[in-house]
Amino acid sequence: MPGGFLGVLVPVQDRVGLNVYGFFYGNVEAPVAQVDVPIRATKFLTITPSYLYYEVPPSGLDKAFEHPLGATDTFEENQFRIDGTVKFSVHKLEISDRNMYVRRFRPTDEINRYRHRIGIALPIAVNGRVWKAFATYEAFYERQNGGWNRNRLAAGVTLPLQKHVSFQPTYIWENNRVRGLNDISYLQFGLIVSKK
Repeated sequence: MPGGFLGVLVPVQDRVGLNVYGFFYGNVEAPVAQVDVPIRATKFLTITPSYLYYEVPPSGLDKAFEHPLGATDTFEENQFRIDGTVKFSVHKLEISDRNMYVRRFRPTDEINRYRHRIGIALPIAVNGRVWKAFATYEAFYERQNGGWNRNRLAAGVTLPLQKHVSFQPTYIWENNRVRGLNDISYLQFGLIVSKK
């Protein structure tokens, strides 16, 4: 499934930022809007409250499930999230561990989700610029949907284009164990504008 995003990262204060993202996933025709407020609590810990909204039209819902649902209404979801991310370096290797709580507001119910993501990143000097290769593994837990019900692997690279602009191609594979949902492979292209 092809996808793309635009991210704008703006510092608000010395330890507080504002990140705004817009995503679009082509095969399921799903727009996503996300707002994060990262707060650097300590040298190694960042706390981030955030909000995410997405919608999937009936045609997209039919593609997401193993058997077409015959859906006639657009599915909308609001998520309120908060996470804590510990990040540190060992030599040049950057290691991160994120734990996130999500409250999902869906048309049919409200449920809780826990997400745990570990990641590594390695800066690489290429022709006077620093590329950053990265990989992550993430597991999702929802008690109401069978417990540990989703895994996500991602690998990509952040490429600087200009002083405040980066390009980020990423491959993402998602294994779903929620009954009826397909496994999904994403090829995502992102443009990140950072005022940091």
